[in-house]
Amino acid sequence: MKLLLWAAIILAVIWILRSKKSSAKTDNAAPPRPADDAAEVMLSCAHCKTYFPASEAVFDSSHTAFCSVEHRRQHAAH
Repeated sequence: MKLLLWAAIILAVIWILRSKKSSAKTDNAAPPRPADDAAEVMLSCAHCKTYFPASEAVFDSSHTAFCSVEHRRQHAAH
């Protein structure tokens, strides 16, 4: 009877340790990415057709987007 009691205690301890270990894994999971890391809008250069982030855009007077001042100048020259 003592052997059965010890076996039950050992199994209970193992079960408790495993449940704590699995809950620690879920607690340490990477948090979701904040909304500030959202993808940026991409625009196409009117001169070379390359896509680039909207924050780097250079616009002309008609609000056409270019990837650089040089491409804006070259496009205006044509």
